[in-house]
Amino acid sequence: MSEPTLLRRLALASLVANIGLVVTGAAVRLTGSGLGCPTWPKCTDASYTTTREMGVHGVIEFGNRLLGIALGLIALATFVAALWHKPRRRPLILLSLAAGLGIPGQGVIGGITVLTDLNPWVVGLHFLLSMALISVTWALWQRTKEGDAPTRALVAPPLRHLAVLTALVSAAVIVAGVIVTGSGPHAGDEDAKRNGLDPATISQIHADLVFLLLGLSVALWFALRAAGAPAPAIRAAAVFVAVELSQGLIGFVQYFTHLPVILVAAHMLGACLVWVATLNTLWRLRDRPTPAPTSPSTTAAEPAPAPATVA
Repeated sequence: MSEPTLLRRLALASLVANIGLVVTGAAVRLTGSGLGCPTWPKCTDASYTTTREMGVHGVIEFGNRLLGIALGLIALATFVAALWHKPRRRPLILLSLAAGLGIPGQGVIGGITVLTDLNPWVVGLHFLLSMALISVTWALWQRTKEGDAPTRALVAPPLRHLAVLTALVSAAVIVAGVIVTGSGPHAGDEDAKRNGLDPATISQIHADLVFLLLGLSVALWFALRAAGAPAPAIRAAAVFVAVELSQGLIGFVQYFTHLPVILVAAHMLGACLVWVATLNTLWRLRDRPTPAPTSPSTTAAEPAPAPATVA
């Protein structure tokens, strides 16, 4: 396997693993296993691993910690692959380093989460760091397919501004969703405190932001079509709208069915996919041209310089 192919696959594996960590984290919270390992960094005061007496909650929480370790190993392998890449590319090294440094950061925040008995604000920060790492690993995966030339805009400035505004609202929707989660049930443990905000009020704000996001993204799709934007940009905007509609449907059903566990888990996965679709839309509005390599035949066909004339 060539170095670029290996790095690209590792970058994709890192992206998928970060999304997987969100899903397993949701499983921890939704099964009431947030304190399955009641301390950190050990699972118990006497053991780094779960014990039989801790039951299924201990297994689920310890499994999530193991996935974090696996994610760290993938990040390390990605960083090494970026260092070995020929020619060495500084952006790939920095992105893979940022992705790797985020893993111990997740571990520390996870430890604080346990030591603060699942404080909802710390739990929310844990999720938001995952979204940041998804952004970094997405960028790394995409950059492995590009060169290092300056980016070139493919659409007019007003369309880029609309896309940035849409991305900001998408981020606001995710943050509001985190606050909604901290105000409702499924705290990760029956004794864990909530953030004290009114769930109905926060949910309404979240829903309003979702409607705003949907309106902006549909407008962006129509605007890209009207402006004759490149087909990949139009497709990315269409996928963005489709993912939002699916996520919104899950969100409304889970709200009116009193937050069943399976739908809440699907909604958290959907939040990751909405953010990836957001990043994908922004990415397709620009490109980074890669200079065509000079072939040996072309070089041979070039005329040789004229010999110097001796006076």
